[in-house]
Amino acid sequence: MTDKMSIAIAAGGTAGHVNPALALADELASRGHDVRFFGETRRLEGKLVPEAGFDFFPVEVTGFDRARPWTLITALAHLSREERRLVRTFKQNPALKPDVAIGFGAYVELPLVRAAAKLGIPVVLHEQNSVPGLANKQSAKIASLVAIAQPSVRPIFEHAGAKRIEFTGNPVRASVLAGDRMRGREALDIPHDATVLLVFGGSLGAKHLNERMASLKSELLARENLYVVHSTGADGYDDTAAALALTETDKHRYRLMPYIDNMGDMLSAADLVLSRSGASSVAEIAALAVPSVLVPYPLATADHQTTNARFLVDANAAVMFADADIDGENFKHTVLELLDDPARRADMHDAARGLAQDRAASTLADAIEGLRR
Repeated sequence: MTDKMSIAIAAGGTAGHVNPALALADELASRGHDVRFFGETRRLEGKLVPEAGFDFFPVEVTGFDRARPWTLITALAHLSREERRLVRTFKQNPALKPDVAIGFGAYVELPLVRAAAKLGIPVVLHEQNSVPGLANKQSAKIASLVAIAQPSVRPIFEHAGAKRIEFTGNPVRASVLAGDRMRGREALDIPHDATVLLVFGGSLGAKHLNERMASLKSELLARENLYVVHSTGADGYDDTAAALALTETDKHRYRLMPYIDNMGDMLSAADLVLSRSGASSVAEIAALAVPSVLVPYPLATADHQTTNARFLVDANAAVMFADADIDGENFKHTVLELLDDPARRADMHDAARGLAQDRAASTLADAIEGLRR
């Protein structure tokens, strides 16, 4: 039985950083540990963390814009000031001093992990992407553990001087893991024996996927037992609705929406997913073991979405197409053949289940508890 621990987490900027951190926090809290967050009140973490019920301590930092080199001066000054403030806070208030400090990437982690290292507090880093961020690479030398979600980043962290690297996967929130196939279909009024294609592009780069779906509408709906659930992204809804021109009859089997609230239920309800391959999307698809067709966002930094997708493709749990190729016949035939082939989808489901992505939060929590043993 591990003693109760006080754990500080810094995660911010995007949902791709914050949601895995919250998934870990939920797991740690369920084991009786005290968890608090550090981040910027004006960024996404300032909203999501309090909503999740965790204590939130503001830090004030600014990022470094490589296109504007002079911003480095301000960024370093804010970082140094916040680091010194946290060192003083932890020294003066022992009750606030954590047993472990965890960074989930982005510059907001730097004051916390550097202050922790100065005080001899173990530091854990988690990297969600296949291309590590600058903050995690800079902090690798001071980390007791670097946890990775993509095996391909191990050499990068070895080169950065990391002492211990473990593949844990990317934590997925319990609300997604609790997704239920029957509940998802009942919410959409979709028959239990229907085939469901779920399409979403994430917050970036959905436009081309939306356009391609419009061109495939007739052939998709020609399959009498096929239902399409298509999330366009808020910015793409009106244009996609106009391009699809769904009749009232079409709308019964083609469900168009700007975004998805209950992603766990929707993924669980799906037989096949067509998606971009951001780190969070890949983690959720893998955790729920849904066969997928992945189209990496072509403008992602260092093409990291392609490497993200390979995690599932190499396991035979997904197929991948470059964005430039989705207008071709091969893409259309692949999607339609997968929809018509439940045996192949079953094999892909089993392959995804073998990745054990649904246990990522638990695996990472085990490693963190192990630092106290």
